[in-house]
Amino acid sequence: MTIDVVDLREFYSRRLGIVARQMINRGIRERWPTAAGQRVLGIGYPTPYLGLFREDAERCIAFMPSAQGVLKWPTGRPALASLVDEFSLPLPDAAVDRILLIHALEMSDDPAALLREVWRVLSPSGRVIAVIPNRRGVWTRTDSTPFGHGRPYSRSQITDLLRQTWFTPTAWGEALFMPPYAGGWVLKSAQVWERAGAALSLPFAGVHIVEATKQVYRAIPAKRERARLIPSLKPVLVPSSTVTRS
Repeated sequence: MTIDVVDLREFYSRRLGIVARQMINRGIRERWPTAAGQRVLGIGYPTPYLGLFREDAERCIAFMPSAQGVLKWPTGRPALASLVDEFSLPLPDAAVDRILLIHALEMSDDPAALLREVWRVLSPSGRVIAVIPNRRGVWTRTDSTPFGHGRPYSRSQITDLLRQTWFTPTAWGEALFMPPYAGGWVLKSAQVWERAGAALSLPFAGVHIVEATKQVYRAIPAKRERARLIPSLKPVLVPSSTVTRS
């Protein structure tokens, strides 16, 4: 289900991709106005969006799944992007404060395993933002954009997935209310589409933008061993020693 990294780069270099990035960036910025002093990690293909935090974050790195491929980022500077196994991230426990998941969960063969690994490397007070294609959105109806690939989700499916992997959803947003067409009038009116869609709470946005926190004290199912009953021993008379009389 994963898209090649070259196709992702090509989409974000086109006018439609540039406008899509601007609309999604607005939704991310509403949740995270700043990341000053924070350790920020992007997973999937997050580099078009990590520019929001690269300058003020303590550190800002990108992990791209091995099935997708990796491109050098940022260009003209020391590389901050790495090719990884998404189910075994090369970080210690509680190593980052913010994690941005873009083109990640819908592309993963095992999204629950990916989220559990995200849980492991996230600090106890950390936060996650996941940008996930909307199952009811128009953007999932065409494969001309990355949002039309992989598995789209409804809000209830996202909630279930997060709770199963020890996260609590705390805020919701949407983006890409405009149709996924590169026509000039559509792109010029993108701001109008976004404002109208958000104001009217239309259910047909292209992506969900959900923020979640880590459940530090999660429930652990108790496993009890069944007691083995040993039958009680009945007392018996011990025969006295035989006395030999002469």
